[in-house]
Amino acid sequence: MAEPSLRKRIWGWFFFDWASQPYNTLLLTFIFGPYVTEVLGDGSTAQTVWAIGIGIAGIVIALLAPILGSMADTSGRRMPWIWGFSALYVIGAAGLWWAAPSDFDLIRTLIFFALGLIGMEFATIFTNSMLPDLGSRAEIGRISGNGWAFGYCGGLVALVIMLAFFAQGGDGKTFLGLDPAFGLDPEAREGTRAVGPLTAIWYVVFMVPFFLWVRDARTVPAPPGSTKLALKDLGRAIRDLPKTPSLAAYLASSMFYRDALNAMYGIGGVYAAGVLGWAPTDSGIFGIVAIITGAVFAFLGGQLDSRFGPKPVITVCIWALLGVSVCLVAISRDSMFGVPLGEGSKAPDIAFYVMGAVIGAAGGVLQAASRTMMVRQGNPARMTQSFGLYALAGKATSFLAPLLIGAVTFLSGSQQIGVSPLIALFLLGLFLLRWVNPHGERDDTWAPSAPSSPPLL
Repeated sequence: MAEPSLRKRIWGWFFFDWASQPYNTLLLTFIFGPYVTEVLGDGSTAQTVWAIGIGIAGIVIALLAPILGSMADTSGRRMPWIWGFSALYVIGAAGLWWAAPSDFDLIRTLIFFALGLIGMEFATIFTNSMLPDLGSRAEIGRISGNGWAFGYCGGLVALVIMLAFFAQGGDGKTFLGLDPAFGLDPEAREGTRAVGPLTAIWYVVFMVPFFLWVRDARTVPAPPGSTKLALKDLGRAIRDLPKTPSLAAYLASSMFYRDALNAMYGIGGVYAAGVLGWAPTDSGIFGIVAIITGAVFAFLGGQLDSRFGPKPVITVCIWALLGVSVCLVAISRDSMFGVPLGEGSKAPDIAFYVMGAVIGAAGGVLQAASRTMMVRQGNPARMTQSFGLYALAGKATSFLAPLLIGAVTFLSGSQQIGVSPLIALFLLGLFLLRWVNPHGERDDTWAPSAPSSPPLL
């Protein structure tokens, strides 16, 4: 079989973002999270258990990510890992079908959700490490931004399908006023629960271009003792972090701001359902706004990344998300920034839609620019290990924001006060970013591993 062209490899890589984005869009934030809130019947309780569940999954990812990344670098094979974690993604997503309101098992639901989330995160580590194989240093910012924008478009299409034909409002109808498709039972909430199988099927179908067109840069059998060698190499890389202060500062900075962003995504739908009383269809419309702005700004952010570098792009995005965090604490159904509102006021809903647009725009750009920055900071010869460390940084404290939110929500009894830890985490990320060299530790030795070929989107 002929080797796929560079353009096909780039598009195949884009399709991972398209295929995997619905886990974030449909399950983590806009459909399934609010559904859990509705089933449990209490916003504070839902926010607490949902945050704790995400935090426990984060601990697993933090412990294993750098080890698996180092093992993949030693063998030169990333595709078998992607296959394996893709299977975990599909099993976890599909299993959410059994979260029926009449027989709702919270532990089982959280286990399936965590399995899928772990599968998605680990697959992302290996696909992200392929980014430097796709273009020159000047191009990878644009490639990363375009991929993220393409992924947002996939999330948008999946969300529109879900809202139009499956997810139910309070009257048992979809957003278009239809009964759930395929004769799904509204009373058993089968339309909304179909979000799990739909996410799994979506991934299976749209990963086909990835597996057809993307190749490992090196496909040789692992040498004898490769696991031991990988662990020793990982230990050496961690011990050497003080010798690479820019990389260490970036890993620490990203650890906090990505933790805050992921927590914001994770509790956004639960927060809106509990504080504003939104149904899943309302959260879905919010999601459409966020995804559209995310897709547009991820594309534009990629251009800015290529022109100015990722550091200023990251800085502006963190400031924007910090502002949103303050607004989340200050806005409720009854008041905004301490000013009482009349009964039935739509001002909080409008404000939350605006915040959704900012979260989508800044969040998409931030994540795309962050993986570009990791390519600049990482060791070109050990890029999967570098992204394993990146995942470790992102997950080493990934339990911190959800558990802090869960604890503060529980102690205060208020969802608004419960999200206040996000403010401190974004501020810490900004502070540590000051010590990051935008050109990385190895600016003079970095070389592209693929010929120049600007991607189209």
